[in-house]
Amino acid sequence: MQTTPSQNPTTRPHTLSRRRFSRALATSAVGWLGAPALLRGRDLNGRLNVAVIGVGGRGAGNLAEVGATENIVAVCDVAESAVNAAVAKHPNARRFADFRRLFDIEKQFDAVVVSTCEHTHAFATLPALRLRKHVYCEKPLSYNVWEARIIRQAAATARVATQMGTQIHATDNYRRVVELVQAGAIGPVREAHVWVGRAWGRQDPEAARRNNDIVSVRERPEGSSPVPTGLDWDLWIGPAPFRPFHEVYYPGPKWYRWWDFGNGTMSDLGSHWNDLPFWALKLDAPLTIEAGGPPPHPEIAPASMHAVYEYGARGTLPPVRLTWHQGEDRPQIWKDGGIPRWDSGVLFVGSQGRMLIADYSRHQLLPEKDFVGFTAPPQSIPKSIGHHQEWIRACKTGEPTTCNFGYAGLLTEANHLGNVAYRVGRKLEWDSAGLRVRNAAEAAPLIRREYRKGWTLV
Repeated sequence: MQTTPSQNPTTRPHTLSRRRFSRALATSAVGWLGAPALLRGRDLNGRLNVAVIGVGGRGAGNLAEVGATENIVAVCDVAESAVNAAVAKHPNARRFADFRRLFDIEKQFDAVVVSTCEHTHAFATLPALRLRKHVYCEKPLSYNVWEARIIRQAAATARVATQMGTQIHATDNYRRVVELVQAGAIGPVREAHVWVGRAWGRQDPEAARRNNDIVSVRERPEGSSPVPTGLDWDLWIGPAPFRPFHEVYYPGPKWYRWWDFGNGTMSDLGSHWNDLPFWALKLDAPLTIEAGGPPPHPEIAPASMHAVYEYGARGTLPPVRLTWHQGEDRPQIWKDGGIPRWDSGVLFVGSQGRMLIADYSRHQLLPEKDFVGFTAPPQSIPKSIGHHQEWIRACKTGEPTTCNFGYAGLLTEANHLGNVAYRVGRKLEWDSAGLRVRNAAEAAPLIRREYRKGWTLV
């Protein structure tokens, strides 16, 4: 599939500051009131015509959410069994195996839901944006930093409703934490930590048992296995380097451990857990990124690692250091028993020792004695109508979504940069406007990769 962006991000002038450039892209995609009345004047009670790309696994869940209220006019998946199951529930939907062919009927749909594997997200999302279709894309938004950037640019140009599938963003707990941090409940925040207990990836057998990783892989398998009936393996590989079929890659979520197809726990859970500090602290592009863990493997993402991000001041907000921990890596304060030892969580460290710890469903102000009689700030972030429903309403009314591609693109870029720093093995100085690492030319192939013959985005 050959498509051409309106502007190649690698040739943008470098006169625009990093901060202004990042904010301009994020802001331009928050709302799109300048879109034509054709797009923003739809009857709220009318039904959207939606095409769904990727209808197995997580895609089946997205199909159920969107299909409950809207017209599903086309479904697409490389696995015939997934398409059959989708069509059984939506018998009037046209069926496709190759999403590139789905865009041949673009006049028949208003919006697209993308739930393919990570390495093909951009290839399904970008043409939809260029056709000015509303897009909901599962997390992470892209396979690498460059893809996230061109999707952000395309979304800013298209001015349509976009949403990344960070469903936890719609929960009340996250919203109340954001209000507490932004209201100054713990004072200015200069340090934050995120840790996740999942330890999927390359590790020794003992660690795999300890971490309940029943599909841990250590090396690329030799030989191949028979391709399952009805699976188009060549289409599944898509733009990635070709390799024979094997059960260690498919079905999901096995594939995301392999660098050719995904970026491990960082890009997967980072979309959920890093979302909270990103939102609460109004983060954008990091200045530097440094990571550590076991020696990088050329093919498989690590089970355990950490990444440290340094962010500059944002308006009146001070500089902040954000550290990501995954697998068996934990913040030192967690190891020392200075905070509750939750399996996964987010810690905001405020002034004068005040802290806020949160996970998906709860939060706590620490030390508790300092907050006796504390009154929470008034609610400022409205209760969500539901993550998918926010996007559907935005498609019909032009109202902003909470995880639009302007915001989600920045979050995705940052998550990918943590893996780049880990794989390069040195502290990176990030030039966001120039889309490059200033001090490590060897990082370039990890920012943007070459695609398999027949697949290109530019």
